[in-house]
Amino acid sequence: MAESTGRFVSGGLRDSGASILSTAATGLIEYIALRGGDVDRIVGAVGGSVEALQQTDGRMDLGLFCEIFERAARDTRDIHFGLGYGQQFHPADLGMLGYIALASQTLGAALENMCELFHRHQHNSIFSVARSGDVALVHYRICDKHIAERQQDAELSIGMFVNIFRHFLGTQWMPLAVGFEHAPSGAPREYDRLLGTRVRFNQPSNTIMLRSRDLAQTNPTPDPRLLALLRHNMTLLGLAEQRRESLTERVAHAVRIRLTEGEPTLEDIASDLRMAAWTLQRRLRTEGQTYQDVLSNTRRELALKYLGDLSLPLSELAFMLGYSELSAFSRAFHRWMLSSPSEWRRTRCDPQPSQS
Repeated sequence: MAESTGRFVSGGLRDSGASILSTAATGLIEYIALRGGDVDRIVGAVGGSVEALQQTDGRMDLGLFCEIFERAARDTRDIHFGLGYGQQFHPADLGMLGYIALASQTLGAALENMCELFHRHQHNSIFSVARSGDVALVHYRICDKHIAERQQDAELSIGMFVNIFRHFLGTQWMPLAVGFEHAPSGAPREYDRLLGTRVRFNQPSNTIMLRSRDLAQTNPTPDPRLLALLRHNMTLLGLAEQRRESLTERVAHAVRIRLTEGEPTLEDIASDLRMAAWTLQRRLRTEGQTYQDVLSNTRRELALKYLGDLSLPLSELAFMLGYSELSAFSRAFHRWMLSSPSEWRRTRCDPQPSQS
């Protein structure tokens, strides 16, 4: 397992009434029209307002934001609608968060600022950066379990973030790899072509992989005074604070990221969260949890999600959950669900034959 040398995590959030600053939808009406969609039908079908969508200084419900993009993809019959929108999105159009990134001294500083202030731009979401040796991973995911359909949001967000990176690294820069939580809507190779890199699916979070040395790349147009003003304004004018992530939720997020490297230890996660292992265990106990509880619950949640993708072999699924052998995963799954993974998939996930 590679040693983690640095990790900065935004304040992930969990609460009802999650919002996002409406600057994230800048140019959406025009893009829907460009792709041949009916703006009024799309927005109206999910109970939204075109007028509200045009207000670039407001905020909107995060679930509604995701629904609009899912509906737009269906209405335009463009499975890559979100990705296309994100790839044409200029970082400055993201509003204060975009300008904060563009005014930062280096790419690493831009990402640290985004991590720190992301919860002022979007609720119930996590934005984090992990460095492991020569590689850095930028992670993004919506944590709100009430928002079930969020594929388009994931793809548009990755497209937006790549454009921020290109401000520092050049317009021809490509990620080393990209990962998505969801399964592919179309041919996986089409994603490779659109993103110019290898794309993996059914990952613990949506990720962009780049070289660690890229984080030191300086900004061609830094503006320290503007950055200070924007950080102040983001705190005052951005989204209101919601309940901060509990330690249990932070540990679960760190476990998700680590699982594909093998089973993470308490010491691994404590290092990622920048605290002593005994402190982490003590603080988890105050929330009624142990580290093993969180590890097991996170694996179970991911296992049930992954089993729904019938293209994933059980051996690969076990590896994605940090198990060295399929038999170890099978034993754990039986403890959770009193069923084998194959039986669960057969009875709960396989398409049922139509009744005559």
